[in-house]
Amino acid sequence: MKVLDTEFVRGFIQLGDDGWKQGWHERNGGNLSCRIRPEEIGEVKDQLTPGEWLDIGTSVPKLGGEYFLVTGTGRYFQNVARKPEESFGIVELDGAGEKYRICWGLTNGGRPTSELPSHLMNHEVKLVASGGRHRVIYHCHPVNTIALTFVLPLKDEVFTRELWEMMTECPVVFPEGVGVVDWMVPGGRDIAVATSELMKKYNVAIWAHHGMFCSGADFDETFGLMHTVEKAAEILVKVLSMGQGKRQTIEPGDFRELAKDFKVELDEKFLYER
Repeated sequence: MKVLDTEFVRGFIQLGDDGWKQGWHERNGGNLSCRIRPEEIGEVKDQLTPGEWLDIGTSVPKLGGEYFLVTGTGRYFQNVARKPEESFGIVELDGAGEKYRICWGLTNGGRPTSELPSHLMNHEVKLVASGGRHRVIYHCHPVNTIALTFVLPLKDEVFTRELWEMMTECPVVFPEGVGVVDWMVPGGRDIAVATSELMKKYNVAIWAHHGMFCSGADFDETFGLMHTVEKAAEILVKVLSMGQGKRQTIEPGDFRELAKDFKVELDEKFLYER
């Protein structure tokens, strides 16, 4: 089977194109990666042409020998569906999890996203935290979520509570809450470490004045999580823009009742009294 005909590559392209159509990927903004299952890589192994080993810039030993789909640095999400072999590629990690090599795609001198260290460090964290279930890491620049990082305190408790109050479904979709990273230079080890610490507890990390970072088991789950958080952020931006404050909202007791009916656990730190 050709690489572009596989289900996992088609899903990767679909998520990338959906994110572009949402307006979350100006120019070359954002990146996407997926840890490929052994049986999936087995479908295309005869088409892989491994290149030279290159340093990752961090160490992810638990991911040694794994293969990943990853978007390219400087490449545009608007081209993921139109120019797939140029826009993303398959990379293999060495046994120590310290080097990678391009095995397919990223043509015309392409390289993986500059935020590859962040992706891989978080894949390693989610591999452990989810028992191997999570395979997708997605980063984009959703307008409303970014806007909130200028007006809300950059605290997990505040962002989680405010987003939960915007739609009844939110505490069901992300019951663990969301984490927030203070502004940091993107693409380096520091922001990768800070994000991976949050990902031990959450599936969403919001990067102040930059964007959002989500983890999920598959493409639909990950995109759906990103979409839900951004929609809640859009509602909150509109509420704040009305300038009258909230006349009524979902209260802590309501969240507790919701948790019982939907069988989710909500941390009491998010249910503080105002």
